[in-house]
Amino acid sequence: MSRRRAVITGIGPITCIGQGVAEFWKGILAEKSGITRISTFDTSMFHAHCGGEIPDWEPSQFFPPHRLKRLDRYAQFAVASAKMALDDAGIPYSRERPQHRVGVSFGTALGGVCQAEDQHIRFLKKGARGVNPTLALQVFGGSAHSNIAIEFGFRGVGTTNSNSCASGTVAVGEALRYIRDNFADVIVAGGAEAALATLSFGAFDLIKTMSRWNGDPALSCRPFDRLRDGFVMGEGAMSLIVEELAHARSRGARIYAEVLGYSLNNDAYHMTSPLPDGQSCAQAMRDALADARLTPEQIDYINAHASSTQLNDNTETMSIKQVFQEQARKIPVTGTKGYYAHPLGATGAIEAALCALALNRQWVPPTINYQHCDPACDLDLVPNHGRSAKLDYVMSNSFGFGGINACVILGPSPR
Repeated sequence: MSRRRAVITGIGPITCIGQGVAEFWKGILAEKSGITRISTFDTSMFHAHCGGEIPDWEPSQFFPPHRLKRLDRYAQFAVASAKMALDDAGIPYSRERPQHRVGVSFGTALGGVCQAEDQHIRFLKKGARGVNPTLALQVFGGSAHSNIAIEFGFRGVGTTNSNSCASGTVAVGEALRYIRDNFADVIVAGGAEAALATLSFGAFDLIKTMSRWNGDPALSCRPFDRLRDGFVMGEGAMSLIVEELAHARSRGARIYAEVLGYSLNNDAYHMTSPLPDGQSCAQAMRDALADARLTPEQIDYINAHASSTQLNDNTETMSIKQVFQEQARKIPVTGTKGYYAHPLGATGAIEAALCALALNRQWVPPTINYQHCDPACDLDLVPNHGRSAKLDYVMSNSFGFGGINACVILGPSPR
């Protein structure tokens, strides 16, 4: 039975290695980290000190002053990345001419919680009169898709999921479902995060999940490296335009890749530790393959979740071996968070976009900062330098707190 097909026609990155497709890809080719020591607040009370900050964010380039009063940093990232992706895709938009067949599927782990943190400080100093009067509209996660819809006049399906570090991947996967099931012809899919604030950052430090590296900040995130010691928090956003194939062709759109498969499940085990035998992660990969109607042998590249924690990287390696068997050591498997850190709910969207660009440019991005071999992670990790490769089908994994496992599979631009 034929299904409506979904393709990626636009990409809108806001990351610490570059904003916009050209700058983001330039950052990837540079094979250098954008992670620095946190500069926006004092980390001296914590063990973790590094992050993926957006160094030159100028919201006035995207929003007039009256709009900025109603948009916290999280929503700014979401709406601005959506605009970048829409412009990249050539999708028309207008508040005056709203579109009912265009929707939004977004993801975030923490939403506007950092705005609430800032406003609570103001409340303690000045009482209610010191609080931003639109605070109630800024703190909830759904402000991402709501503000995108308002900004561009999109009256179709709208949702923001909050599935921890898998949120961005879930957003892209659900976009595939909305296109297939004829809910929409175009979906703005992605994720945004602006979690670099004292209390939010400190909360993750308290549970000992973040890197305590005190050397060069650029080396703090080391996926699959034997000496990795935790994830590095980042901020930013990524939007992708996921469009029905015939709709894209009818307007002569440039197509980066096709979205072929998606899966979502749960470990049902622990809030921060993965299921030790990796069975649920492996099942997520199998289910995505089944949805894409592919076999393991057809996958040419895997962008791993690879959060740079000891448990996650070990378990993901184990899961990949369960699914791909003898082929596991032959497939390039890279962890790319060393570039842009881990912007929580935005990360899966960033990595889905990176996979689309890898397919489009036929180039596998490397695992940077890889210095010490870990026998438990004995895969083809493409250490430190990328490589040209014949890519037809690629997989992107996202495994988040709460045991949430999501996977998407992309294929080449349809001929």
